[in-house]
Amino acid sequence: MKYGLITILLPAALAVFLAPVAAAADSPTAIIGVWVTEQKEPGDPYSHVEVYEQDGNFAGRIVWLNEPLYDEDDPEAGQPVRDRENPDETLRAQPLLGLDLMHGFRFDEGDGKWVDGRIYDPENGKQYRCKLTLKDENSLEVFGYVKVGFVKLGRDTIWKRVTTTSD
Repeated sequence: MKYGLITILLPAALAVFLAPVAAAADSPTAIIGVWVTEQKEPGDPYSHVEVYEQDGNFAGRIVWLNEPLYDEDDPEAGQPVRDRENPDETLRAQPLLGLDLMHGFRFDEGDGKWVDGRIYDPENGKQYRCKLTLKDENSLEVFGYVKVGFVKLGRDTIWKRVTTTSD
């Protein structure tokens, strides 16, 4: 009887706790919106990325920067921050604001994740493979990585959805 009760209660408890995550990832379009990227300093958002659908896949572009202009210590003080680290010299003049940061994500219904995408890191000019996981309605795990054999080496971060409140 004791094992019978656990067998019934454990799946029910898991269903209650996992239902918000499963429901959030049921829709391929659930990641569409604007997300606050990782913070350099606690409470100091770095950028906002708008995730949108494009040709059946998902992509994202920078729509807001905490510091959109170079500071006074920079030789380009007061000018818009540019993609200086881009390996393609012809693209180094493009501003970060409006930059397409990620592309090619497709929704995998089997595991409820967005896979096969690429994400660009403007701080080092490198592009990485990327997988997105909606942890809940307002939390997006972004895992950028390189494949070494069968191993994925990388790092993840959590982006928070930008929500608006009305007064």
